[in-house]
Amino acid sequence: MRWPSIAVAGLLFVPTVAEAQALACSIPDRIPVPRLEQPRRGEPVRKPKTTGYLLSMSWSPQHCADVRNPKDVRDRFQCSGENGRFGWVLHGLWPETDNRGYPQWCRPAKIVPQPVLRKHMCMTPSAQLLQHEWAKHGTCMSPDPAAYFRSAEILFRAVRFPDMKALAAKPQTAGSIRRAFASANRGISEPMIAVSSDRQGWLGEVRLCLGLRMKPQRCKPFQAGAKDGRTIRIRPMPAG
Repeated sequence: MRWPSIAVAGLLFVPTVAEAQALACSIPDRIPVPRLEQPRRGEPVRKPKTTGYLLSMSWSPQHCADVRNPKDVRDRFQCSGENGRFGWVLHGLWPETDNRGYPQWCRPAKIVPQPVLRKHMCMTPSAQLLQHEWAKHGTCMSPDPAAYFRSAEILFRAVRFPDMKALAAKPQTAGSIRRAFASANRGISEPMIAVSSDRQGWLGEVRLCLGLRMKPQRCKPFQAGAKDGRTIRIRPMPAG
């Protein structure tokens, strides 16, 4: 499988001048060693041909509102407030196909090295989630976790985020959220943006659909998520 050039990944978007999402992050001296991740029972190894990618970004205030215990080991860094405040964070960079049978668990995954975890904890603020993303998705894209996360970071840092405080002040729709992201990022149009919400209509994720060379492209029907008219509520960031 050909791995797209990292050198061009940072040139895929031409962002407009927009306020980036506020982020305060202080990495502790000691990061928990994640456990090895393997497919759950009934979750197959799949190695179809990759035809595109999905950059999945999570709205951290909603994730933290949903967790049972914000001081649990898995969520403490992101949700306890001890290490900063998070707005948009990267869930993952996923290889995709032309249908729902995307590549996953392509090769056995060792523990992500501590220097790699430390470098990317402010992007994806959970050592266990970083391990999971590497094991399930990254092993289908590169034999090297550092290269996989470096490409994910280049793409994530290229995205400009709309004013989430203003958006959270009143109910939105999936369509209005798409428009806000498209307006903040020159070269990205609404059909390239997927919006995901929970059953109660709270915004969970925004995903950017990418082609084989990681340039933004129109989302396939099964990727698009909520329809434009769906009402979406946005959890505001906690006061700092």
